Amino acid sequence: MPVPSSASQVRPGDETRPIPLQMAPRRRGKPPRHFADLTPAERVASVVEAGEKPFRAKQLATHYFTHFTSDPDEMTDLPAASRTALAETMFPPLIRPTKVMEADGGTTVKTLWHLFDDAKVESVLMRYPHRTTLCVSSQAGCGMACPFCATGQLGLTRNLSTAEILEQVRAAFRALDRGEIPGGPARLNNLVFMGMGEPLANYKAIIETVRTLVAPQPDGLGMSARNVTVSTVGLVPAMRKLADEGIPVTLALSLHAPDDDLRSELVPINTRWSVDEAIDAARHYYEVTGRRVSIEYALIKDMNDHGWRADLLGKKLNARGKGWVHVNPIPLNPTPGSIWTASDREVEDEFVARLRGQGIPTTIRDTRGSDIDGACGQLAAEEDDE
Repeated sequence: MPVPSSASQVRPGDETRPIPLQMAPRRRGKPPRHFADLTPAERVASVVEAGEKPFRAKQLATHYFTHFTSDPDEMTDLPAASRTALAETMFPPLIRPTKVMEADGGTTVKTLWHLFDDAKVESVLMRYPHRTTLCVSSQAGCGMACPFCATGQLGLTRNLSTAEILEQVRAAFRALDRGEIPGGPARLNNLVFMGMGEPLANYKAIIETVRTLVAPQPDGLGMSARNVTVSTVGLVPAMRKLADEGIPVTLALSLHAPDDDLRSELVPINTRWSVDEAIDAARHYYEVTGRRVSIEYALIKDMNDHGWRADLLGKKLNARGKGWVHVNPIPLNPTPGSIWTASDREVEDEFVARLRGQGIPTTIRDTRGSDIDGACGQLAAEEDDE
């Protein structure tokens, strides 16, 4: 397919200087071992090592994964002499909220967390009329260097541990369970690894987190794997590894351009694994799991929103079969005076129409939380100077 030349096309280099990919974290601080880091068998061993009966492990798991608490004062079924010591041993503080912002009448909540070493991450909890969703962070910062993403411009500080990720999740479960979000008590339905970081670059912690998310209570949180989404910019070997785990989570591939020329600038990991390699890995995930893959595509004005790019994307997806993929165009959240701004509505509509015209299910992604910098690509762990 010929690539039209147009004066309306802009490139990332028109405004930003590329920053290098960063696969290794700058900081390797290891948080204290936490109850949520352990398998059920390891929890029993740790309780016994602390001088308690093995059944105490299930009691602790029930409090943590069913009542969403690590507060010893709430563990009234444990002996008073034991509960404080057990809580201090099993539930060391890993994250603390330092800034909370709300939008949409309090139904969208962005929380800035400080980790044990003062690294910072953010999570966003969104309540809709018939579902709840948590966007969770897996790394402090991100090393993927995507120039249109606020997190990508931070660089990678470090990976999060399994428990640091699960503590974000537990806090959301607790807030919903206790009716702290408008609408009355509720349960967390959906979880998306679309916060700070490239999830598949922290593979071990991610897969351990997923196993705990889907394990039945009280061994885990009892979520449906189908309601857990793991996003990636296209780490092809890890995508293929995830397919073989036997856990049917939803895979979301952040593509953002169907041609290598532009995608290598927008998503620098494309210089290692091309568009076709990433799409092939996504198709492989569908073949192994039977789970339809989501293609994420941030629509950026005059950069990647051209009709011919919609046609090329549709052609590449359809070349690998029908019914295996769903496209989510995401209107980019604009920054005043920047080339990084959302496509015009009529351009967005044309892009969607061209994909649908090729028989590809396409749904514009909700950009809820943009007014508190809580939407896709906006998380930067910023806080006011004190």
